[in-house]
Amino acid sequence: MTTDWQSDLRRRGYRLTPQRQLVLEAVDVLEHATPDDILTQVRKTAGGVNISTVYRTLELLEELGLVSHAHLGHGAPTYHLADRHHHIHLVCRDCTEVIEADVDVAADFTAKLRDTFGFETDMKHFAIFGRCTDCAKKASSDGS
Repeated sequence: MTTDWQSDLRRRGYRLTPQRQLVLEAVDVLEHATPDDILTQVRKTAGGVNISTVYRTLELLEELGLVSHAHLGHGAPTYHLADRHHHIHLVCRDCTEVIEADVDVAADFTAKLRDTFGFETDMKHFAIFGRCTDCAKKASSDGS
């Protein structure tokens, strides 16, 4: 998927600075990446970029709707491009694989929350923890 980030930013009154472009490209390549992962990727091209620049850039890009974050465990959030379809993150506690599931799989659940509590869910930040198929099979054969 090709994104015209320069036009998106210009339309909102911002420029596509080299740092912003590098951060966007890193998020695009890495998909679910922590700020530290993004910094490592950015430093392959621009060694002088520091972590505070990455955090400030991610904050701005999220405010502008270009990136989104989710909490996939303890520690830093992970970022991905916001123009990708909204999805739920299924996180394997054993191997840490992240499976993207369409938010429609949770439609009954979110409808129940809305009907019962009047609560509107933000599924793009939602992560469910458990075991992936491979780890579940391994655990059942190990007896755990």
